Parts: sequence; C-alpha cells; structure tokens
Amino acid sequence: MFFNSLAFAIFLPIVFVLYWFVFNKNKTTQNTLLIIASYYFYSCWDWRFLFLLVFSTFLDYYTGIRIEKSKKENSRKFWFWLSIGINLGFLGVFKYYNFFAASFAELLNGVGLKTSPFLLDVVLPVGISFYTFHGLSYVIDIYYKRIKAEYNFVDYSLFVSYFPLLVAGPIERATHLLPQVKLKRDFNTEKAKEGISQIVWGLFKKVVVADTCANYANAIFDNYPSMDSVSLILGTVYFAFQIYGDFSGYSDIAVGVSKLFGIDLLKNFNYPYFSRDIAEFWRRWHISLSSWFRDYLYIPLGGSKGGMWMKIRNTLIIFLVSGFWHGANWTYVVWGGINALYFLPLLFFKMNRRNTDDVNISWSLSTFKIFGSILITFTITCFAWIFFRSDNILMAISYIEKIFEFSFDLNNFKINMSYNVIIILSYLILFEWNNRGKECPLYNSFSRIKLISTVLLILLLGEFNIKSEFIYFQF
Repeated sequence: MFFNSLAFAIFLPIVFVLYWFVFNKNKTTQNTLLIIASYYFYSCWDWRFLFLLVFSTFLDYYTGIRIEKSKKENSRKFWFWLSIGINLGFLGVFKYYNFFAASFAELLNGVGLKTSPFLLDVVLPVGISFYTFHGLSYVIDIYYKRIKAEYNFVDYSLFVSYFPLLVAGPIERATHLLPQVKLKRDFNTEKAKEGISQIVWGLFKKVVVADTCANYANAIFDNYPSMDSVSLILGTVYFAFQIYGDFSGYSDIAVGVSKLFGIDLLKNFNYPYFSRDIAEFWRRWHISLSSWFRDYLYIPLGGSKGGMWMKIRNTLIIFLVSGFWHGANWTYVVWGGINALYFLPLLFFKMNRRNTDDVNISWSLSTFKIFGSILITFTITCFAWIFFRSDNILMAISYIEKIFEFSFDLNNFKINMSYNVIIILSYLILFEWNNRGKECPLYNSFSRIKLISTVLLILLLGEFNIKSEFIYFQF
C-alpha cells in the first residue's frame, strides 16, 4: 500500500475516524487500533513477512526486560548480544547473504577456482532495515542504562510497527516515540492542519517532482551510451531531485500522517540541497539515519575524542557502513566512500562544525560566496549520486567518462530538456528557499493560497498513471 495510492486514500480516513471517535476512550484502545492498522498496512506488501515483524518485536521486548532484570553482567551481556546477533542475522540473511555469496564466488573465479554460489530465492522484506534499527537502538539504550525497559507489550509493539514510519522511516528512538505512545492523545486542530499541509507537500514532492524527474532520469541512465555529455549531466540532476522528492516526500507524508494521530515523528530532512558544505548536507539529509550511526557507531568507536587518525578511521567507517546500509551493491559502498572523501578535508581542517545555522542572505558580497558554496556542494553531491543510481561500478565509471567527453547533441537536448520540469523544480526551490527555516513550506502565512496552488499542481502535473514505488522501500 503506497502513500500515493487510492488504497491508502481510503485506509487513512477510516483509521482516522475510528481512532478519534470509536477507540478514543484511553491510550490502550488508541494504541491497539494503531497496531491493528499497522499490521494490516504491512501485510498489504506481503503478509508472510508480518511474522518476521512480530518475531522481531517480541525478541527485543523480551530481551530488553531480561537485560534490565539481570543482576550479573554476564547475563546482561548474553541477552544483549542475543538480541543484536539475531537482529543483524536476519538483516544479513535477507539483505546481504546473496551479495556476499556472489562476491566470494567472483573472487574465487578470479583466481582460477571455478565455483557456483548457492543463492537464496527470497524477497527482501519491506522496511526490515528500518524496524530492525528501531529495535537495536532500544536494546542498546537499555543495556547502557539510558532508558528503562518497556513492560507494556502493546505500547512497545506500536513503537516498532507504527505504520507511518514502518517501511521507510524516519528511524525513531524509544526516548522520543515511546513517551508519546504511553500517553492518551487528544485531538489538536492546529496539529491536524499542519499534518495535512505536510502530507500535501510530501505528495507534491513525490508524484510531481520525483515521478516527473524519474521519467527523464530513467530514460537517460537506461540509454546512457547513446547520450551526449549535456544530457548525462541533466540525467544526474534529474536523479538528484528524484531521490530528494521521493524520499523527503515520503518522510513528509509520514510526519504529516502521524500528526493527524497526535504523534510527532523525528524530522528527517531539512532542505539539504541548500547546504554550504558536505558536512552540513549530512546534517540535513536522512537525519534519523545519520544521527543513528553517530550515536550508535561513531561515538562508541571513539568519535572525535582521539587523535586525527582515529577521527579519520571513524569517519571512513561510518560513511562506508552507511553506504552499505542502503543496499547490497558495491555502488552504495563507493557512494559512501566518495562522501567520506568529501568530508575528510573539512574534518582535517576542523571546518566540519561550521554552517550549523540556516542560510541567511544579506545581499552583500558574501551572498555570492554562499550561493557558490551551495552550488559546489550540490554539484559534488550529484557526482556521488551517479554511483548510487548506477547498476554497477563499471556503469558509473562509463557514465562519468562520457560526461567528460564534452559532447553535445541538440536532438538529445530537446528530448531531455522539459519545460514542465523547469516549472516544477522552480516551484519546489522557490517555496523551500523562502521557507527554509520552517518544517513545512505550506504551513505559515498565506498557507491557504499555497495549499490550494500546490493541490492544483498535483492534480495537473502529478504522475498518477504509473506505479512508482518509493525508492527507499528497497532499503
């Protein structure tokens, strides 16, 4: 069930009405309804993997309690590593086994040892990377005594399976979501209005920006050998806005839907393409994942406390692991490595913590420097996206080589340049730039005019005649 589907347009109002007018007696009935709705939502993808979600939920619920109750450190460690091992084991089997098996076979074949790997014929469960990280952070926080174990199974189950964030995040923390789950929610008109505005903006970014750009990006990447340099650059820019509109659009819809039920989710995007350096970009892009790796990998490895070589090592690890988290393909690892190489000079010269504020334009000479920094950051980000989008590393290298042929074909340019895309991206950039300090561009002054104009653009330019999954569903 996609957020941009007719099925979800029917599902959401039904759950909303039941939640506020039938199951509104106390928080237990509210949470129970949301769990039922979440399990139905997830089963629409593949009901068989519902059992994996339930098992993962029970595993971390039980081991969390056992860790807290254990008096001896050896017992605490046993239950802690049991949970970590099983969670990562499931993730490894479903997401990475075939990758490692095929890579190992290729390595053996490369040294003359002919072998045929045994590969699993399984479908990657939707959202497994997201709900696994929910459970991991919960168990880790209990082990290090940052939080207490949750004894109410209904409340904990909702924390793991809450449908707005179940299949593509944001990656929530127990410290943020569980306290809200444990309270009865009362309807808040302003929060509901804000939620609707954010849903509309998210739909605009998905069905108008992302899906329109996808038509051109896919055509260029799929036929890149016959494309000229200018068209390949356009394809890269199209994909940059496709993935931004797709993933941030999903996050906006998730946050907006959750507001309708009186629950706030973590902010996942903060206008990343207005970043002035790559460090700022990663503070604004997929914030819930970046902060997760910071808190549960980078800091435990020593963070920035050690010498420069330790900082470099930890930075490389976190970016490579982040890349690998996105999928079982070397292209994602290279993408993570490229971003690490972008980041290291800032770390070395101690410039990685600048630009922590929102962009402020005073229309002086410094304005040109700011816009130049934003353009450079966007350009190098687009370069890295080539590896993320390519089927394999050889394709990415070939794509880049053709860009540097500096060729131009007027016929290709006419086919790949679209006035619709120019209008759409101009609308997106203008609205987000003028509202870059706000959570949702549509919810402020003149919000009704903005809302109506955006809805009209969705109806006029939205891609409703194609079945387009959200990109991050595959991760």
